[in-house]
Amino acid sequence: MNQYIAAIDQGTTSSRCMIFDHDGAVVSVAQKEHEQIFPRAGWVEHDPVALWINTREVVAGALAKVDLTRADIAAVGITNQRETTVVWERSTGKPIYNAIVWQDTRTDQLCVELGGDEGPDKYRDKTGLPLSTYFAGPKIRWILDNVDGARAKAEAGELCFGTVDTWIVWNLTDGVHVTDVTNASRTMLMDLETLQWDESICADFGIPMSMLPEIRSSSEVYGTGRPRGNLAGVPVAGILGDQQAATFGQACLSEGEAKNTYGTGNFMLLNTGTKPVHSKHGLLTTVCYKLGEAPAVYALEGSVAVTGSLVQWLRDNLGIIQNAKDIEPLAASVDDNGGAYFVPAFSGLFAPRWRPDARGVIVGLTRFVNKGHLARAALEATAYQTREVIDAMRADSGVELSALKVDGGMVVNETLMQFQSDILGVPVIRPVVNETTALGAAYAAGLAIGYWADTEDIRNNWAVGQTWEPAMGESERSRLYAEWNKAVERTYNWSE
Repeated sequence: MNQYIAAIDQGTTSSRCMIFDHDGAVVSVAQKEHEQIFPRAGWVEHDPVALWINTREVVAGALAKVDLTRADIAAVGITNQRETTVVWERSTGKPIYNAIVWQDTRTDQLCVELGGDEGPDKYRDKTGLPLSTYFAGPKIRWILDNVDGARAKAEAGELCFGTVDTWIVWNLTDGVHVTDVTNASRTMLMDLETLQWDESICADFGIPMSMLPEIRSSSEVYGTGRPRGNLAGVPVAGILGDQQAATFGQACLSEGEAKNTYGTGNFMLLNTGTKPVHSKHGLLTTVCYKLGEAPAVYALEGSVAVTGSLVQWLRDNLGIIQNAKDIEPLAASVDDNGGAYFVPAFSGLFAPRWRPDARGVIVGLTRFVNKGHLARAALEATAYQTREVIDAMRADSGVELSALKVDGGMVVNETLMQFQSDILGVPVIRPVVNETTALGAAYAAGLAIGYWADTEDIRNNWAVGQTWEPAMGESERSRLYAEWNKAVERTYNWSE
């Protein structure tokens, strides 16, 4: 058997390839950022061709760093930014428009129109999702309505849609048009029970079903790498949306286990077993994973739009820091937030509030507040938003959180992790391998070809790296959280 499994992690801000051994240890990694395109306020796009070029470069780079070839790779898994939408010509493979990113809000009025008298919950029973700019379905409709000739081409069967996993697999395999159940569940077009595209919703959205990829499980062989590529002949054997991949990589494989990923946004998933649980407190019901012919496993998810991207905003838009890693020493230069609260509702508020009318605010400013306080308030905003999601999960599931497993780029920030533990009042646990998104995709691919025997192998690979214990008193925790809620209410009714 070949020694290693590769994972392609095509994220919101960068593309990455990671190579893992049987113990789940990182053998090699290569990463490259891509441009964030902002044509106008509320619009966020990526160049799909650049995403594919960067993906090829990082695959080549990860192999070259440790002198490996495709012969050393047993399989490759894909994980991706989930709701981001690409439409391309079936015959040429050329995109007809930029990828519309999950953060984009251009479809806000369209979502109101689609909801009609029934409002944002019109399709929730079938899809587990509220009608929102977040999801792929409205983005497809926007492209068909606004790109010259797109509607006619789609109705003639000449266009393909895909979330980014589908786009990467199409190019990696020379034209296999598939997605997995986790990504399909983020389109608003899939029935959660049947795990198939819903004809009536597609008709309501005006989306020809010929555009849609085939829905497959998260762990099976979909095809092999194209003959002229760096992964020629390698089985493409796993697909998981990024947050589901992180859940899988964290070995949250039993009902009631949860993880929180700190990336561009924050995403918490709670494994709810083989039956979907419909939220009454603003959470999403989604597919967690499906391994081959086994039944699908579902999750409750709380999605926070802006966490790590707030640090980028402080760097790129305000110039308060030079590098993302500078946020921690700046925040640690003060003892507290100085009374300032930062609510980064740049694209409205996601779970559990779902307020597209909200916009970002900084409140509590006095002459005392300096850039250290603003840096601290930015980090604390991530922890407060996580607390909101956990409170909603507790209300939906009745399960009390005893500890929180964390992963993603921001978990190296110890100031943030300590405050997260403090504001939750429970331990926060970071695993040895904190980039569990790529690891989860690798596990899905490896399981499909027998590289790992079963999910028990995955459990055995998981190990604690560091734990933070709460050190804040209950009265202080309650005071800070009450002030945060007061700040959030100041964001409402800003955008018509």
